[in-house]
Amino acid sequence: MENNDILIRLRYALDIKNKDMVEIFKLGGVEVTKEEVLKILTKSKDEYDDEVDVEEDENRIKCNNKMFESFLNGLITYKRGKQDPKPGQPENPEPSEQHKDHVNNMLLKKLKVALQLTTEDMLDILDEGGIAVSKGELGAILRKAGHRNYKECGDNFARKFLKGLAVKHRA
Repeated sequence: MENNDILIRLRYALDIKNKDMVEIFKLGGVEVTKEEVLKILTKSKDEYDDEVDVEEDENRIKCNNKMFESFLNGLITYKRGKQDPKPGQPENPEPSEQHKDHVNNMLLKKLKVALQLTTEDMLDILDEGGIAVSKGELGAILRKAGHRNYKECGDNFARKFLKGLAVKHRA
């Protein structure tokens, strides 16, 4: 699943307005205009389509992993407020490069922090999305990459989580 698709689903699930999207990106350290946000939130052409419209692709801004992580960091700040850095900690930590292949894991971890979700809340959201998961499985997904019990989060799992989040927040 592309980062743009995740942003579209996340925006719908949390009912975030365009001006708020600009503010969240800004809090994460990325300056975008309202027009650029609209281009980021443009759905991509189906990759199985034979007719690729070049003009439509030019009007779309692809959200890379660094930009996506900055958005999630901005969402945490937006939802929970600015936190003063501890002594010896950098003011604005640089987005980590280790998350290249683990965007879905990062999404779940950062949403858990931003929305102040407990493990039970996350299990309820996943249940609403149509997937039954044990606490152990969820714990494995939320672990740090490299841990012996770490499990990579698949696209389907992330999609079901975002679907459940939409059901919970929009009900």
